[in-house]
Amino acid sequence: MIATPLTPHQVRWLLAAAAVSSSCALAAELLLGTLTSYLVGNQALAYGVAIGGFLAAMGVGAYLSRFIAPEASSDRVQTILLTRFFQVELIVAPLTALLPLGLFALFAVDGPLWLGLLLATLLLGVLAGMEVPLLTRLIELDNGVREALAQVLALDYLGALVGSLLFPILMLPLLGLFPSAVLIGAAPAWMVYGMGGSFPQMRPWRRRGLGVGLALLLFTPLALPLSNRLENSLYAAPIINRQQSPYQRIVLTRFGPDVRLFLNGDLQMSTLDEYRYHESLVHPALATQVNPRHILLLGAGDGMALREILKWPQLESVLVIELDSQLLDLARRYPALALANDHAFDDPRVTVRYGDAFKLVAALDQTFDVIVADFPDPDVDAIAKLYSLGFYQQIRQHLSPTGVFVTQASSPFFAPKAFACIATTLAAAAFKTYPYTVSVPSFGPWGFVLASQVEIAPATLALPVATRFLTPQLLPTLFVLPGDIRLNAVQVNRLSHPVIVRYQNDPRWTLYD
Repeated sequence: MIATPLTPHQVRWLLAAAAVSSSCALAAELLLGTLTSYLVGNQALAYGVAIGGFLAAMGVGAYLSRFIAPEASSDRVQTILLTRFFQVELIVAPLTALLPLGLFALFAVDGPLWLGLLLATLLLGVLAGMEVPLLTRLIELDNGVREALAQVLALDYLGALVGSLLFPILMLPLLGLFPSAVLIGAAPAWMVYGMGGSFPQMRPWRRRGLGVGLALLLFTPLALPLSNRLENSLYAAPIINRQQSPYQRIVLTRFGPDVRLFLNGDLQMSTLDEYRYHESLVHPALATQVNPRHILLLGAGDGMALREILKWPQLESVLVIELDSQLLDLARRYPALALANDHAFDDPRVTVRYGDAFKLVAALDQTFDVIVADFPDPDVDAIAKLYSLGFYQQIRQHLSPTGVFVTQASSPFFAPKAFACIATTLAAAAFKTYPYTVSVPSFGPWGFVLASQVEIAPATLALPVATRFLTPQLLPTLFVLPGDIRLNAVQVNRLSHPVIVRYQNDPRWTLYD
């Protein structure tokens, strides 16, 4: 007996299934990589495990699919292949929805997160690897191998493109990680429901697809409070605000008067002692200028560094370049942050441009007396470029002849090679460098590097503005480095070789966790 030929409508459903399956699979792996890099950093390794493990597991799944209905009669092959495909989809659906929450829970209890990521990736990869071969064999029964492969692979690649764009551009910023995971997981179940109506022998599967799809849709509103409870366990104080921007996870906590800002789980500032950090970042650089009038501030979306810059009476303009508009909007509107930064973004001398500083600095057509960089620590490649030789050469072109550049430079104690690398890279960009350190209780010892094209005498720096931490007597002493800090034996950080990521992720951090 010969299998019933596929109708054009059925072929379209099979091709749509290829696109949806591929889109969901890639979106799920991007989600797992994003979650892991958010929890433990090391973005390159997180995506390497997620994507690389997934592709390898897909190969295993594709191989295993050859054992499905290898000798079945032609009239039964179609039903068997459809049944196995539906089974795979209904297993993939809840796994895609729940595995990210499981990984988050594993991290919250200090479990083996990397092992969990690998196992989740392998499991999803094996199942996803079966999808394309099963769909190809179904179409092959009617259209031949060459036509089947061409059609299925074309839709498979198109679906991968859609998934790779849909997750970071729409789902992550609008829904967040875990609701996105549930909705991604629901898509295969709804595909089973739709396909079941197009193949008469598969109509009983419609109820199963409908049941799983509805269950996941009903679970979607619960994913957020459940993940919030898990996230709460990661912080020592209650969370008072949380947002997922297109670029990072933004969390505010509060314990009494102490409001803390975290980006992707890393502490950025505490209102109890942030003034120590921001006074030390800003005022030594501005003190080198007779009349600091035009300032470029890179990063620093919380507004605290801007508050310090605005204290200088000669100031005429400050251009702020910030990547994340949600962070700056939070700093401008959230009462605790707006109070702490003294409503700095409302000052008429301030102009804000949103975008990647690496690109926007290169496009500037003006020079500045002082350029201040307050970027996150360079623990991922995307941030490392902002500490690279190429970027510092761009900075030089936008400084006045006597202008200075200052950057935060991580911890000289916990990440001494990262601190040294920043100074070494600035020197390679033809700057004279002046590294200095300060103690910030929330961070421990912290480093900065002042850089200029002319000689600077730290002992002569004056402090004509009101401060809480810095004093005229203390300012010159910041440049006296402790004896256990060495600025040697490191490489220059380049765009083509971001060594600073390795330096920043030195295991010495973990000894004090």
